[in-house]
Amino acid sequence: MRAQNSAIASAPIAVGTPPGPRRSGDRAGTALAATGVVAFSLTFPSTVWGLDSFGPWSLVSLRSVLAALVAGGFLLAFRVRLPERRHWGSLLVVAGGVVVGFPLLTTLALRSSSTSHAAVVVGLLPLTTAVFAALRTGRRPSRAFWLAALAGAAVVIVFTVSQSGGALQVADLYLFGALLVCAAGYTEGGRLAAELPGWQVVGWALIFCLPLAVAGSAVALAYEPVRLTAQGVAGLAWVACGSAFFGLYVWYRGMAAIGIPRASQLQLAQPLLTLVWSVALLGEDLAPAAPVAAVAVLVCIAATQRART
Repeated sequence: MRAQNSAIASAPIAVGTPPGPRRSGDRAGTALAATGVVAFSLTFPSTVWGLDSFGPWSLVSLRSVLAALVAGGFLLAFRVRLPERRHWGSLLVVAGGVVVGFPLLTTLALRSSSTSHAAVVVGLLPLTTAVFAALRTGRRPSRAFWLAALAGAAVVIVFTVSQSGGALQVADLYLFGALLVCAAGYTEGGRLAAELPGWQVVGWALIFCLPLAVAGSAVALAYEPVRLTAQGVAGLAWVACGSAFFGLYVWYRGMAAIGIPRASQLQLAQPLLTLVWSVALLGEDLAPAAPVAAVAVLVCIAATQRART
């Protein structure tokens, strides 16, 4: 009986949370995923800071290089073996979507788009991730989950678009592309985090991108001017260590614990958090409707967390 209990305890956590009583680790998983959302909410303001010192291609390349060095240090310190070949395809999807695609496309967009307008991407990301997860894993969340998720996405989209004047920009093409590749990377990373520790998923995805990032840095720095400022360096440091490594680490651990659909809906709060950081760090004005939208989004998040997935 002890051996049987031990085997059950060591089994990997399922990607989706099955019906029935909540597991004891749900609260910890929700806290980890929520911490990832807070880390991600600082990405856009930090990117704007980073663009004060670096060009868009230099910023994205240096971000990947620094994050890969941090991840590589942890992998070496704990003597982690190279992942099995069956995991390489998933890691490449994570690398292409989360490490390269999303940072590059959003950085290009932020050259001409405000952080509030760019938050439209994050407003759609939870719903898109839930759809990708349903298609990829075969798990179908309940109707109540989808209704709450759609309501939350609608609140965020209406709020962010109204605050940006409702006008579409050329940068929207970058933002919609970022939405798709990031949702794919989140879904595949969440699945893989059920078999590998979350930090290893992030670490190996960054290592896989390191040769491309080094080459990109060398080329970009030769063509894009660099003007070092305190804000620029701080922005680069956060997007590399806070967003690209720490944020993804706790995010994937949280997704593995509570399931991709439920974790993804926590990101409904990310655009509103980004607006708060934009006021505090960039001096942007916070609209009076923000508190109302925040309460509405929190209600939708609570509904998705209670719905069966």
